[in-house]
Formats: sequence, C-alpha cells, structure tokens
Amino acid sequence: MAKITFVDHSGESRIVEVENGSTVMEAAIKNGIPGIEAECGGACACATCHVYVDEAWREKVGAPTPMEEDMLDFGFDVRPNSRLSCQIKVSDELDGLVVTTPERQA
Repeated sequence: MAKITFVDHSGESRIVEVENGSTVMEAAIKNGIPGIEAECGGACACATCHVYVDEAWREKVGAPTPMEEDMLDFGFDVRPNSRLSCQIKVSDELDGLVVTTPERQA
C-alpha cells in the first residue's frame, strides 16, 4: 500500500492510502479527490483525470505512452510533467508520490 498526496490548484493537500495495482485515478475517485472527473472511467479515452506529477517523481512514474500523449493533447494547460492519472499504476515504489490537479479539466 502506498500513500499518495493530491494537491489541488489552490495548494490544499490530501493524503490517501492506495492499494497496489490500482491507479492514481481510481484512488482519487474512491477518496473523493476534487479535480479528477474521470469521465471515461480509466480507459485512456479522455483527459479528465489529468494531473501534474511532482518533479521529484517524474522518473519513477515514467513517461506517458503514445496513446496517453494523444489524449493529453485534449488536456487543459498540459505541461512536461503532465500525466493521465488513469495510466499511473500504484506500487510500493510510488509510496509518497505527489500529484497536483490542474485548475480545471478539459
């Protein structure tokens, strides 16, 4: 189980415990994290679970797949550290991960 910190665009933080094997998006939905809409339910078919991965975690989380990059084209204020939270699988290696939600989703 990993702890993930969700920071909203205003700077408010929420820490949640997440089961290994689930996604960051699933953890956000399960814990009522504001700013994650997840309209497609985690199918990588929209950009409404867009997050910014804290710079300290970018390498561990990895780069987006080509399909994810295509969906990020529809995101709001996409940055080099943007990821779709539905594509980030949680493991013990991600214990302490920090992600920030954008001001709004696409």
